[in-house]
Amino acid sequence: MRKLVDEFVRTANAFDVEGALALFTPDAVIDDVSVGDSFVGEAGIRSYLERFFVGYNTQSRLLSIEQMHTGTATIRLDFTGDFGHEIGVLTLVSGKDGRIGRIDADLE
Repeated sequence: MRKLVDEFVRTANAFDVEGALALFTPDAVIDDVSVGDSFVGEAGIRSYLERFFVGYNTQSRLLSIEQMHTGTATIRLDFTGDFGHEIGVLTLVSGKDGRIGRIDADLE
């Protein structure tokens, strides 16, 4: 799980949308309470990355990762960008293929 999280942070920080998309299953979901919306599938995930990472010049730094059980972890990230500074909490679920199947996101 740590390798998957590190690669997500790396690609998102590089604004490598295609690289980040490759980490997700085709039917992945990002449900982000802080923005009040869910983003589904490749088109939805692309929109999320372009809007909230590229669009706000977001840089993320991993603060902690806690493995909940096989395939699920809680991740805390330090976000900075054009919006200022926030701490995010993500529950990441990986699919059987080792890619991200779901992220439930919120801010502390």
